[in-house]
Amino acid sequence: MKSIRIPQPNQVELVDLPEPEPRPGEVLIRVGASGICGTDIHILRGEYMGGYPVIPGHEFAGEVVAVGAGVTRVRVGYRVAVEPNIACERCEECLNNRENFCQNWSAVGVSLPGGMSELVIAPEQQVFGIGDLAYEQAAFVEPLSCVLHGLEQLAPRAGDKVLLAGAGPIGMLLLRGLRMLGAAQVDVVERNPSRLAFAARNQAGAAFADLDVVQMDSYDAVVDATGVPAVMSRLLDYPRPGGKVLWFGVPPNGSQLTLDPFKVFHKGLTIQGSFTSRRNSYQAVNLLRCGGIRVDDLVSHRLPLSEFERACHLIETGSDDVRKVMIVPNA
Repeated sequence: MKSIRIPQPNQVELVDLPEPEPRPGEVLIRVGASGICGTDIHILRGEYMGGYPVIPGHEFAGEVVAVGAGVTRVRVGYRVAVEPNIACERCEECLNNRENFCQNWSAVGVSLPGGMSELVIAPEQQVFGIGDLAYEQAAFVEPLSCVLHGLEQLAPRAGDKVLLAGAGPIGMLLLRGLRMLGAAQVDVVERNPSRLAFAARNQAGAAFADLDVVQMDSYDAVVDATGVPAVMSRLLDYPRPGGKVLWFGVPPNGSQLTLDPFKVFHKGLTIQGSFTSRRNSYQAVNLLRCGGIRVDDLVSHRLPLSEFERACHLIETGSDDVRKVMIVPNA
């Protein structure tokens, strides 16, 4: 099978590998679509917790083509999406219902071979049926599940006025999730002109190209989808007294930010982080299948495995009106 492999930071190779065989409790999936995430870029650049060498790709869907002994919930021919984060279910965090912070955490596409490959192995318990949902749409199950978990942490109220920084694919999922939960207005700030225009056409309230023109102290909640430390720090200026801040974007590991702690104290702000998801995959599948969250218009590029590195460059530079890039390994 052909696979993309990152042998070490800033290196990409297209390799031919033996087809894997599922062990007991595992399924073998022919990948139909695999989305490139910001986390994949961080892994490529050595900024996140990927182990090397690694086959990236944790946002993917496909068809089950073989199952290992003891697999009962899925069969060959099932169309599935994958929750990549694997919890041990026996450490202190897991036993306290904090499985997203599992002390023995592993993940398909991060510490285990992922979906930037023609075939991939996943444990049966990480696999979810998608029915007739298109593979490209089902590849959004993982990022949408993370967004749903983040919104659970934020707990917005119906009628809230929200400021969202960043209108990439994750930003758009957050925007649509916020509107679905009843936010009356979601204003967006985004420096990329094409992304800002896209957000303005798709449920955004006001659309700003710069934080300097946004009214301070005026939002019930503020959400960061950029992962840029300087932006994350500045966003504390925009919630009203008693407001909330959700840092959702992934900053580079080891980066630093500067903030005024008196501002947090004086405004009584709640600052919330959000890491991966907590068994939100069924919610994500159901919302995608019923059309509650639309994602088909977020895909801007469909490329073969051989163009993985170029796809990462497109995302990093924001060029060619890029939104979500789908790699199609078996095109």
